[in-house]
Amino acid sequence: DMKTDLNLLLECLKYQMDCPLSQKEALITIYSICQQNSEASEYFREIGGLIFINDLAKSSVHCIVKEAALFTLGIIVESNVYCQQTLCTSALFEDLILFLIKKDSGVNLKRMSVYVILVLVSNNKNGQTYVRDTGCISLLLQLFRTTLSTSEKNLSDENTDPCYQLWSSVCSTLCACVNNPQNEDNQNICCSVFPFAKELLESCTEPGIVRPICSFLGLTVANNSYVQKYFVSIGGLDTLAKVLLELMHDACFSLSSMKLAVVVTKTLDACIANNSAVGVVLAKYHTVSELLKLLSNETLSTGEKISIILTIGHCTEVSEENQCELLQNNGLPLMIQVLTESQDEELIKAATFVLQNCKQMTEQLSLKLCDNSLNVNSAEELDVQVRKSCLKDYWKKAEEILHRINSLEKEHNEERVQGEIFVDKFSIANSEALKSDEVNRADPKKYTERTQKDVCSPQLISKLNNQVLAPSVTSASQKNETGSTMDAASTKQTEQRNIPCSVPELQTDNVPQSHNNINGKSAWGENQSGLQAGLYFLLTFFLPHLDRHLFCPENTERVTSTSATSSSHKMADLRCLGCTAGLSFNSKTFTKMLQSCLHRCEQHRIILEAEERYRGDLRRVAAGNNSRSAAHQ
Repeated sequence: DMKTDLNLLLECLKYQMDCPLSQKEALITIYSICQQNSEASEYFREIGGLIFINDLAKSSVHCIVKEAALFTLGIIVESNVYCQQTLCTSALFEDLILFLIKKDSGVNLKRMSVYVILVLVSNNKNGQTYVRDTGCISLLLQLFRTTLSTSEKNLSDENTDPCYQLWSSVCSTLCACVNNPQNEDNQNICCSVFPFAKELLESCTEPGIVRPICSFLGLTVANNSYVQKYFVSIGGLDTLAKVLLELMHDACFSLSSMKLAVVVTKTLDACIANNSAVGVVLAKYHTVSELLKLLSNETLSTGEKISIILTIGHCTEVSEENQCELLQNNGLPLMIQVLTESQDEELIKAATFVLQNCKQMTEQLSLKLCDNSLNVNSAEELDVQVRKSCLKDYWKKAEEILHRINSLEKEHNEERVQGEIFVDKFSIANSEALKSDEVNRADPKKYTERTQKDVCSPQLISKLNNQVLAPSVTSASQKNETGSTMDAASTKQTEQRNIPCSVPELQTDNVPQSHNNINGKSAWGENQSGLQAGLYFLLTFFLPHLDRHLFCPENTERVTSTSATSSSHKMADLRCLGCTAGLSFNSKTFTKMLQSCLHRCEQHRIILEAEERYRGDLRRVAAGNNSRSAAHQ
C-alpha cells in the first residue's frame, strides 16, 4: 500500500547515496505519490522523510539530486499544511538564498529554489515574514530585474526558455509574498521595482510579459494607498492606459488581445480603487470609452463584466471628465440595460455603483443651472464647459418630461370633476351610451356585457364569453376581499352604477388583463420591454421627487382615456403596439416598433419623443467633438 511504498522509497534514498540516478528516480516516485495527497505527505513527514530530503538537498554534490530533492520538498509542502509549518524556518530560507546566489547554480536549480520559496510563503504569514527578515525578498526582486531582457529573449519560445520560466516563477513568488494575507511591509519593499516593470510594459505587450507583470502590480498596489500614489507618480497609470489602448486596437482582430485587455483593466482598477482622485489621469487617454467598447463584447464572462464595470465606477467616482465621457459614449443606457437584463447579483451591484456616481453628478449640475459665469481661459477648459452644458440640457429635458406628466395629471383631475358634475354635457355618443345604461340597468349582467362590447378592442371580444365580469371583478376586488363570488361582484357593480360617472372611467375599468399579474397588480417591471423599464428607472432615479406611480400603465391609460370625447375613438389611444408588446422585444427593437405604430398612446409618445431628442443631441455633440478634434489637429 501507500505507506509501505513510502517506507521502501525512503530506505532506497538512504542506501543509494553513491548512485544519483537511483536517488533521482526514487524522489520522482515519492513526489508522484505525495502530489495532492495530504495523507501521504503527512505520513512521509512522520517517518522522517521530509527532514531527510531537506538534508539531502543541502548535502548532495550532484545537481540533479539537488533539483529533484527541492522539487519533491515543494510538492510535499504544497500538499500538506503541517509539512509547510515544519519546513518554514529561517534556516531553510538562508539555504535557499545560497542556492540562488552561487555562481555554479544552474537556471533550473534556481527555479526549483524559487518554487520552494513560493510554497513556503503561500497563504502563510510566517513565511512572508521570514522571506523579508532573511533578505530573500530583496534577492527575488534582483532576479526580477536581471533575469529577463526583452531585447535579448525570444518570447515565442517562452514555454521552453529556462530564463523566462525562472522569471515567471519569480513573479508568482513575489505575488505570494504580498498577498493572501496582504502584507503591507512586503508591498512597500516590492514597489521598488515598479520603474523596471513600467519600462518592460512600454517595450513589450506580449501576453507572456503583460500577464505576470499585471498580476504582480495589481497585488502589490491592492489596498495600499502609499504604493498606489507612488505608482501614479512614476507614470505607471499612464503606461497601463497606453497598453490598454494598444490592446483594444488589436482586440478587434484577436480574442487573446481582448482577454489580455481585461487583465490590464483589473490592474487599473486595483491602482485607483482606494484613491479614485487619481482616475483623472485616465481621462486624457479616453479610458472610459475604451472600457465601454470592451464591455460591449459578447464573449465576456460575468466575472469579466463585473471587473470592467467596477473599473468604470472607480474612474467616474470623482472625475467629472470621466463622468462626461461616460454619458457621451452612451454609457448610461448601457448600465441601465445591464441592470434590467442581468440576473447576477454582483453584476447588478456594480452597475448600480456606476449609476449612483452619475446621479450625484447630475444632482450637482442641477444646482448650477443658473450659474453661467464660468471663466474659460484655454481650449481644454472650453471643451469641459461644452460637455457640462450638454449635461445641463439633458437635465432640462428630464424636467420638461416631469412638467408634461404633471400637466396631464392636472388636466385629468379637472376633467374628472367636470364629468361628475356635468354629466349632461357629454357628447352625443356618450349620452346614447348612458341612455342605454338606464334601459338595461335592471339586468346588471346584460349591462356589463353591453358596456364591454362597446369599449373593448376587437382582439378581446372572443374572450368575453367566459370573462364577462372579469374587468369589473378585478377593479372591485382591489378594495374588497378576493374571495367574493361573481354574483357579489355584479351586485357591487350595479350599486356603483347609481353614482354618476363618465364613460372614460368605465373604459379605465376595462383595461385588458394582460397588464395584471396573478395578484391583480401591475406587472410593469416584468412585462414591459427593456427600453420602457430603462427609461422608467432613469427618470425616477434622477428625479427623486417624481411620483413613480405616474409611470404605471394603469395611470397612463387613465390619463389618456379622460381626454377623450368618444369611447370608440379613444380606444386607439388606450392600447398601442407598445402597450401590447411582450418579452419578444428588447431595447434595440422596441424603438423601431414604436416608430411603426400609427396610433401611439400618450405614454409611449412621450417616451419616443424624449428618446429622439436625446439621440439628436448625441449626434450634435459627436459632430462638435469631431470638429474640435479636427481644429486641434
